[in-house]
Amino acid sequence: MPYACNKSNLNGLNGMEVLPEHLCIQHMFSDQTTTLKFSEGKIPFYLGGEVFETYYKFFGPDIDASILSIAQGPLVVLHGSGMSHDYLTTLADLAPSTTVIFYDQLGSGQSSRLLWKDSSFWTIDLFIAQLENLLYFFGISHCFNLLGHCWGGVLASEFIARRHPKGLQSLVLSNTLASSKLRNELLAAQRLKLPERVQAMLKKHEAAGTTKSEEYRNAMRVFWAKHGCRVQPFPPEFIYTQCVSEDPEDPRVLEAMNGNMRLDSEWDMTQTVISSIRHVPTLLITADLTESASAPFFWGIDRMKCVQFPTPSHTPQWGERERYMAVVAEFLKQTGHERCVLKNFFVVVSMTYII
Repeated sequence: MPYACNKSNLNGLNGMEVLPEHLCIQHMFSDQTTTLKFSEGKIPFYLGGEVFETYYKFFGPDIDASILSIAQGPLVVLHGSGMSHDYLTTLADLAPSTTVIFYDQLGSGQSSRLLWKDSSFWTIDLFIAQLENLLYFFGISHCFNLLGHCWGGVLASEFIARRHPKGLQSLVLSNTLASSKLRNELLAAQRLKLPERVQAMLKKHEAAGTTKSEEYRNAMRVFWAKHGCRVQPFPPEFIYTQCVSEDPEDPRVLEAMNGNMRLDSEWDMTQTVISSIRHVPTLLITADLTESASAPFFWGIDRMKCVQFPTPSHTPQWGERERYMAVVAEFLKQTGHERCVLKNFFVVVSMTYII
């Protein structure tokens, strides 16, 4: 049954206001329950004489101690375009060994929504400045890790290429894209696997320019159930994030990204950006490297580990949660404690290939 996005859903599924100060989360690497500390708040972000707010929350073994008390530095999580951080909160599973910081990008979630801003305001440099402000606020600019999912991987890559942050310890690119062309080709191939009636519905509304209709959104939810999130019913955090991205009263971030930022058609980092980040220790997570929109990262980055998950899902942090967390935790441990130079290698489930 398709879910319906409305204001009551947004309020009811958010739930951040009723979270207790100390959360008990099932630690995915043991049979014991680990008590983690949780904190949330808002950071002032000054820009051009205006002040905005960045909503954040972080999980860790002890928030009363230094946020840098863990050797490899905290993991900062960057969410997808026009969404909120909520669908990525499974990454709190890593908190027994790593402080994990989530935040909502401007225009999304609980950060400043800025409904009055036109499309020219929304640029990659804006989101980079917000990320820099967060790193400065927590005092972690000299030691941190980044995980970017979907557009978050684009943002992380552009940030590294444009700012060359010296404190960056490692990068995790999860189900992201290296160019609009590759992403569009992948989406087209995935849509051909949908039932014919769903394909016809999508084409009808796209041709008519009625992609904000409930009929079109219901058809897209069939796509998401097959390729977006395989967990059924959808987790509440995933539903909430989808509702945020589909809010008909607040579409400007996605419209700007597909407009002046050209992320839906012309954006390409296969040459300039990838060459600028090629020496950063990187973990690439994808469903199928041979059909992936992120494959150029694998070939272009020197210190690269690629892990392919067998289930073709955009959100393996839900569908293959335990393995996903184990892979990320091991990578952070390896790059953080050993500081080893990675060779390119490719992992499929339990098989490793050295290139």
